[in-house]
Amino acid sequence: MAHDPRDLDEAFLAFWRERHISTLTTIRPDGSPHVVPVGVTFEPKTGTARVITSRTSRKARNVAAAGAEGLRVAVCQVDRARWSTLEGVAVVRDEPEQVADAERRYAERYRTPRENPDRVVIEIAVERVLGRA
Repeated sequence: MAHDPRDLDEAFLAFWRERHISTLTTIRPDGSPHVVPVGVTFEPKTGTARVITSRTSRKARNVAAAGAEGLRVAVCQVDRARWSTLEGVAVVRDEPEQVADAERRYAERYRTPRENPDRVVIEIAVERVLGRA
């Protein structure tokens, strides 16, 4: 069932706070899908999901290639019969304050990320939430 990201019940939100690895699907310039495991954080109040990565990663390059309008992407996590997909438009952010905020959020859900001077944030404006938690 599809939901607005700002209208989710507590069990569903708790699922997005638990430690789960997700997949991020981006589209390569040739139109083929690129699917990789990632850590993702979700802020339901603003409908924003964030993935930290290196600016040279294929996923960051795929998103950056789409330009200022961004790229439609999906992040998905699965735990047995519970699952959720967040769909929306992603952009790459490299402002130090945005990177630091994403690193803090990542540390809360997973662990303190390793040092990476090339780190950027793939920021996803979530438009649709699917799943069952």
